[in-house]
Amino acid sequence: MEKTNKQYDQVISICRNIFSKKMTDYGTAWRILRPKSLTDQIYIKAQRIRSIEEKGVTKVDEGVKPEFIGIINYCIMGLIQLELGPADEELPNDKTQALYDTYFDQAKKLMMDKNHDYGEAWRNMRISSYTDLILMKIKRTKQIEDNQGKTIISEGIDANYMDMINYAVFALIKIEFENED
Repeated sequence: MEKTNKQYDQVISICRNIFSKKMTDYGTAWRILRPKSLTDQIYIKAQRIRSIEEKGVTKVDEGVKPEFIGIINYCIMGLIQLELGPADEELPNDKTQALYDTYFDQAKKLMMDKNHDYGEAWRNMRISSYTDLILMKIKRTKQIEDNQGKTIISEGIDANYMDMINYAVFALIKIEFENED
């Protein structure tokens, strides 16, 4: 699991770097979005990945890697919005980055706990399975959102965002480190 820990941290670094650069370019304009809108953005990213996987070609010169990064970053934005609620005001960069790090740390802890129990079974899965699992989690999230966040027995929106982060991290680990022993 030490290998997974190290690779997960490398993926966090990649995603965090992109998030920080986009925050420099755009600020936190996404703060105006409701969680439902962020869920739809995640859906668009996952659907594009599935389309690329099925067609085998892209017309836009970007592969699936930036889409998985986008899924992760939109999920973290969603978690922030669930906590703070949408707002017209921007969030200071340092506070935004601290929240980003907090949620990524929570996702990693969840992954490490599940990874312990499942014995790194994810390493034997196909990237396309992560895509399908993310799409399923999006459908679940949309249903919970349509029910105004109420569930009878199931986990909430936040747990689904966390799972989507980890599925996307798994995909990025396989993309980034596939040829390593």
